[in-house]
Amino acid sequence: MRRFPRSDRAALAAVAVLLTGCSAAGSTDPGRFDFKGGITGKGTGDRAAQAPVEAGKPGDTDPASVGANELGAVPVLMYHRVTDEPLGVDDRTPEDFRAELERLAREGYVPVTAREFTGGEMDIPAGTHPVVITFDDSQPSQFRLDADGRPDPGTAVGILLDVAERYPGFRPVATFFVNEDPFRDPGGRKTLPWLHDHGFEIGNHTLRHTLLETAGEEWVRWDTAAIQWEIHKVLPGVPVVSMALPYGSMPSPRDLARSGEYDGVRYRHQGVYLAGAGPAPSPYDAGFDPGAIPRIRSQDDTGPDASYGSLAWLDRLADGTVERYTSDGDPERISFPRSRADRLGAAHRDAARPY
Repeated sequence: MRRFPRSDRAALAAVAVLLTGCSAAGSTDPGRFDFKGGITGKGTGDRAAQAPVEAGKPGDTDPASVGANELGAVPVLMYHRVTDEPLGVDDRTPEDFRAELERLAREGYVPVTAREFTGGEMDIPAGTHPVVITFDDSQPSQFRLDADGRPDPGTAVGILLDVAERYPGFRPVATFFVNEDPFRDPGGRKTLPWLHDHGFEIGNHTLRHTLLETAGEEWVRWDTAAIQWEIHKVLPGVPVVSMALPYGSMPSPRDLARSGEYDGVRYRHQGVYLAGAGPAPSPYDAGFDPGAIPRIRSQDDTGPDASYGSLAWLDRLADGTVERYTSDGDPERISFPRSRADRLGAAHRDAARPY
């Protein structure tokens, strides 16, 4: 049985407040767990809160005038490597990645994090559409820092920041689902704090990138708790509330992906993300399942399953084949055409504003 270092369990108790969404800023980082045994390195640090979304004043826009539909579909885009030499359908070139971001910006999309999406906290301007940009496997082509501690401009983060600068209103945020030693940075000691301090979300992708459907229950709990434990070593007090299933593989029982515990380390995810297929329902939709949220693989119109890739789905969302989420600009209300009223989840009726 794998166990977390006994000397660190007191520190883990302080992290329990994460499960209620409270902050424990200023907690001491007890050091990185060496999975062959022992503790290496120590440090402390406070982390800034996620950057807020800028939006207009609540209620100052007629929802009908912007075609608001907050029961529409939301694209959750899935990326892996961003490289000049793609090795498979999951890889995108830097040029393709930039082109897709620029298309999103031109079509009025505003990035939100996975946490904001599942929490229904998409406070974006009236008439715009949320998009969730996610990265799996914490590859260095997604993010790395140069010698001066700045993002490499050739990485996905560098490109995202550049596009956001060129397109005001295109919010430079994303969710990174990480594994052990993310971005080839031991323990993520430099990279994870930078990402968090700049509004990016860090999510759970298991420590060892396990095919969870074939793993035993104990291994699922260990692998899921272990990467959360690692994240908290460098980001104490920061909730880890989003998980992407490696290979889209669901454990059995499936509730193990939402919540569990191993050796005193508890995890609880408000959203669990699959590996592809199509846009996600609105979090206000009666059919929204936070334990199995679909994503769209970033892909052009060639290759396997191209009809389910991002180019195809963004075309369908743009031409109205699939109704997309359009914000009313009011974070306190949920606006939608009356014809969609039957799709509203019962828990959100008090905030409904049909027109």
